[in-house]
Amino acid sequence: MSAQSFSNESSRTFSAATTSSIATPKWKVRTGWVLTVLSGLFLIFDGVGKLFLPPQVTEACVRLGFPVNLISGVGLLLLIFTVVYLIPRTAVLGAVFLTGFLGGAVAIQLRAGSPMFETLFPVLFALLMWGGIYLREGRLCNFLPLRRC
Repeated sequence: MSAQSFSNESSRTFSAATTSSIATPKWKVRTGWVLTVLSGLFLIFDGVGKLFLPPQVTEACVRLGFPVNLISGVGLLLLIFTVVYLIPRTAVLGAVFLTGFLGGAVAIQLRAGSPMFETLFPVLFALLMWGGIYLREGRLCNFLPLRRC
């Protein structure tokens, strides 16, 4: 084994050890899971509503100028992204997908001239969703150092 490959291997082992040894306090993990489950339940409820098209969803589509025939596909995408978000190994990827989805919701609300709360609700929801992952995943403190973890 050459000195170069030994050096690379030892640095990989060291970085993996320091990353995996980050201890997250139990209260943070529990609070993070509560936020994750609450946001997941809301997203599932929203996705199922888009699949079954109750009158409230149809009325909202018309008011926002969104074609009603496309909303079932949007609901299916939302459910798929939510499942990816709720699986611990793929939670960050799911949050990235859902952030894009919620950004589209903001754009639709802005285009329709909706009230400020309806426009900002997806942003607040994305913050709640990411807050849940941030609290329960200590490794994100290294990637997104908002403050000392």
